[in-house]
Amino acid sequence: VQLQASGGGLVQAGGSLRLSCAASGRIFGSWAMGWFRQAPGKEREFVAAIRYSGTTSYTDSVKGRFTISRDNANNMVYLQMNSLKPEDTAVYYCAAGNGIILSSLSRADAYNYWGQGTLVTVSS
Repeated sequence: VQLQASGGGLVQAGGSLRLSCAASGRIFGSWAMGWFRQAPGKEREFVAAIRYSGTTSYTDSVKGRFTISRDNANNMVYLQMNSLKPEDTAVYYCAAGNGIILSSLSRADAYNYWGQGTLVTVSS
């Protein structure tokens, strides 16, 4: 089972980026997918998640700016990030978890597999 995140880069404040996560192995079908991020000197934090049904969850700081989506046919999950702010600068990780209930989507320990991370840098 592997998760491969991509799409990070350097962008000016107010700009947009789209992160992608490719999942391989027998995990995608009914699993929840999430994005977490870790800024320098800070703990990893929840960003967004999507269940197989399409139900989504976002941390308050990204609501209205970020959109998570998934393509079950191609084992992909995306994070569209608009109106980026310098405080969004972090390494972004995708994660996959089986049987995660809605109230636990924001918990890192609910996820079984993690990708390697992709760096997003937002300049002011």
